[in-house]
Amino acid sequence: MNARPFIDSLEFARNGQKIKGEVSVAELSRLHDMLANLYGQLSYELLGCVDKLGQLGLKLSAQGECQLTCQRCLKPYTYPVQVASYLILRDQAALDALGDEEDEFDSILAESHLEIAQLLEDEILLSLPIAPKHAVGDCQAQDQVAAATAEAHPFAMLAQLKK
Repeated sequence: MNARPFIDSLEFARNGQKIKGEVSVAELSRLHDMLANLYGQLSYELLGCVDKLGQLGLKLSAQGECQLTCQRCLKPYTYPVQVASYLILRDQAALDALGDEEDEFDSILAESHLEIAQLLEDEILLSLPIAPKHAVGDCQAQDQVAAATAEAHPFAMLAQLKK
């Protein structure tokens, strides 16, 4: 994604346009603080649509992987990115009127110059875990804590004698 594509979001949705592409994780600069390293590739698809109520929206899906740091052992691990978002396009007045109300779907500002990479980056940031960790059984620190706990238990020797 060398040239950063832009769309007119209202026109894109009104015409039901579709765009696909790939982006390197390294190109998404706001993700850098969350990552263990800059390796990874993401593929995305953006589809404009009009819902049953006549509201213009965007369907964004992205797949790929990035490298996060496990908060237990502080080692990098591969995190599978799976994003599927439906975003309703609204003008500023409509967004202000929504305020803190709970809406069934997320809304974004309808822009005539919407950068796709920025939208993708926003949705990926929202999908990442707050405290990333290896899956259960894959973390070295978790195994070490379990072993230390078993050794430190005062009746651990009795359990061995019982066998």
